[in-house]
Amino acid sequence: MTATPHPPAGGHPGGAGGDGVLAAIREAILAGEFAPGQRLVEADLSTRFDASRASVRTALFELTNEGIVERAQNRGARVRAVTLEEAIEISEVRMVVEGLCAAKAAERITDEQIAELRTLGAAMRTAVSQGHIMRYSGLNQTLHLRIRQISGQSTAAGVLERLRAQNVRHQFRLSLVPGRPHVSLAEHLAIIDEVCARAPEAAERAARRHLLSVIDALGDV
Repeated sequence: MTATPHPPAGGHPGGAGGDGVLAAIREAILAGEFAPGQRLVEADLSTRFDASRASVRTALFELTNEGIVERAQNRGARVRAVTLEEAIEISEVRMVVEGLCAAKAAERITDEQIAELRTLGAAMRTAVSQGHIMRYSGLNQTLHLRIRQISGQSTAAGVLERLRAQNVRHQFRLSLVPGRPHVSLAEHLAIIDEVCARAPEAAERAARRHLLSVIDALGDV
């Protein structure tokens, strides 16, 4: 006898379902719309994202598992504040996994994707030259995302997404350090060059050099 599937847990008709509200809250935290230590009230999130309280509650538990949210007894859920020491540890793990993704991307990249990364690199160069730091920061995230996608390493991509979410506050502060965007730009362009050259080992080294630079810079923030 075939069991009748239960309807998916979700929000109100037309609103965010379980996965939808999870992604929406995660992205809002990544975008800095919720500050570290800020309370995440289920009723407010339900209204904001047009989702059921059950979906919001499930999303907050998942974000707690990801290390983005913390829950304290009788105090509810809050955006977890990551210490500088944790930020450095996260970057050390990213260095290894981002290197793997860059190497895999160099092995798999297509001519169309090479053109895409070259265009992205040109946009990053323009953003920095014109002083558009927030635009550059967004393009930076897009580049890392596309390299993860091109790599085809779904497990690594999931790990990196969680780490990025935990480290977003420190990444934002780092982007505001005078002169940092120019340093970061050169490192990202080097990654693009090696991935587009289909040189896996060189691409991995370029990605690792970038994350080592991030670790060094975090100590000065």
